[in-house]
Amino acid sequence: MRAWSSKFIQRKRRKVCVSLVRTYREISSATPDELWQKLVDLTDVSWHPMLKSTNVPYGLVLKPGLIYQAVTRLSPIPIRIFVERVNPQELLSIRILAIPGVEERVIYKVESTVCGTCLSYSVTLRGWLSPLVWSFSRPYTDRVAKALVEAVEGTTLNVSPKTKPLNDSCFDC
Repeated sequence: MRAWSSKFIQRKRRKVCVSLVRTYREISSATPDELWQKLVDLTDVSWHPMLKSTNVPYGLVLKPGLIYQAVTRLSPIPIRIFVERVNPQELLSIRILAIPGVEERVIYKVESTVCGTCLSYSVTLRGWLSPLVWSFSRPYTDRVAKALVEAVEGTTLNVSPKTKPLNDSCFDC
């Protein structure tokens, strides 16, 4: 019995686990509060290049442990999203449960800097299917942080046309 269990454990240890990590940063002239409000409004994901809609009721407050469904622009099959951690006005960590063999974690960080508000968007894919999923999702993932900043600045510019957009020369957040 011991010989069989040791072979089983050895085979399990040979499992290939691939991990892909990518972080994107954008500077915005909007306030951290405006960026945060747009980010946590789960009923309006029109700014997101990958998500089409969610089943979250209007006015729901984000809390750790919340599980909701979203439909992507790539397929009509709903995916489940689990909210892991929420630090109001600064950090949102979610886990996306789409298909077996892939674990995806997304972290949004909002920081106030001298140059403006810095939005950091980090994606981590783990699992043996992650290279395949990354090849399909990368063009959309590359645009998420920029799309969020543009959506917030677009609504801000409509309210107060006197705000001046920042140049990308001060990108040290």
